[in-house]
Amino acid sequence: MKRKLIAAIGVAAMTATVAACGSGDDGGSGGSSDSITVWLMDGSAPEPWVEELSAAFEAEHDVEVNVEIQQWDGIQDRVITALSEDGTVDVLEIGNTHTVGYANTGGLADLADFADEPWNAPMLESTRVDDTLYAVPWYGANRVVIYDKGIWEEAGAEVPTTRDEWITALETIQENTDAEPIYLPGQSYYVMGGFVADAGGTFAVEEGDGWAGSLATPEGQAGMEFYAELQAFSNAPTDIDEAEPQQSTDVVPNGNVASWIGLGWEAAGAIAAIEEQGGEADFGYFPVPGETADQLGHVFLGGSNLAVSGRAGNSELANEWLRMATSQEWAQKFVDANNGGVVPNRTDVTASPEPGSFAEAMVASADVGYLPPLTTGWANVETLPNPIKELMTQALNGDDYQSAAEEADAEITERINRE
Repeated sequence: MKRKLIAAIGVAAMTATVAACGSGDDGGSGGSSDSITVWLMDGSAPEPWVEELSAAFEAEHDVEVNVEIQQWDGIQDRVITALSEDGTVDVLEIGNTHTVGYANTGGLADLADFADEPWNAPMLESTRVDDTLYAVPWYGANRVVIYDKGIWEEAGAEVPTTRDEWITALETIQENTDAEPIYLPGQSYYVMGGFVADAGGTFAVEEGDGWAGSLATPEGQAGMEFYAELQAFSNAPTDIDEAEPQQSTDVVPNGNVASWIGLGWEAAGAIAAIEEQGGEADFGYFPVPGETADQLGHVFLGGSNLAVSGRAGNSELANEWLRMATSQEWAQKFVDANNGGVVPNRTDVTASPEPGSFAEAMVASADVGYLPPLTTGWANVETLPNPIKELMTQALNGDDYQSAAEEADAEITERINRE
């Protein structure tokens, strides 16, 4: 039976794309008794894994699996629309920080039958609302420190295992080379959030029936102070983030950068950009250090969950596909297909990345991953102008931290409690 791997490329094209993907002429493959529609995000799953899983599921259930590849740009609008319609999609991948919001729309099915699987505990946190399971973990990813081996060797800097050693390495690079010790723009707030988490804090805390910003605290200030200590070694402006300009393709390949903090796809992008310019990248990787050698620094644990639409055309088949895709067998195959470069969703799955690889450094930090407040209103906080970013710029520019943080907390509190 023919399998379909289809790219959906935008909000305007969604209706036409979904209709074109259906089996038969009913225009809604999710509503067909002999097919199932699965939405996966661009870049999430290696195509061989998708094809092998689809073939196995089709053989077992005698149905057609239509996998539609979605782009991240505009995905929230497409998902909300799909969850309000009958039979548009059966199973869908959703970002872990967006799961609560989609669940609160009433569009996701209750997955209580999946609760007893040996899920990765930090990843599982993003799948529940009021003890109801609305999704299951699929994979995680986090940032590590990426460094230029040649520059570090020239400087005589050693790979650190603690914060103090990290600062010493940056000082050594600054003293012995012309390189920028670390590229760290002023508004990389998920990096800063890890330092806040190291101190025992968070961006916002639950308060009564709502949430309240919590950066005007000793923990918030401690996190920001360490971020500022690192940022002092960077030439990056204090009023931009890592995406504009994109650090991996616009900054690192065109500058003399000794180190930076990034994700796996950013490391790959930097390597490709350097090679396109005729150069050769020689990167090393290490986890974000903690205050002591036996405790790594906290890192934002991004990633995706898998959920079933409450209006799935075939909820029974949707649950069966979800069970197969996240089983120990297929979860292990997924990790292996990614060369160990993702954080496994289950405790009975092992990531075995190559020694010295980005993946090895990333997986080492998986147990100290943190998540932002898991509530629908968190998306409002991240909308520009982001109050956390503005606080960071003010602090780096020398403004009084406490006053600026109190203003940021008030804005966070107002936004996060807004549906």
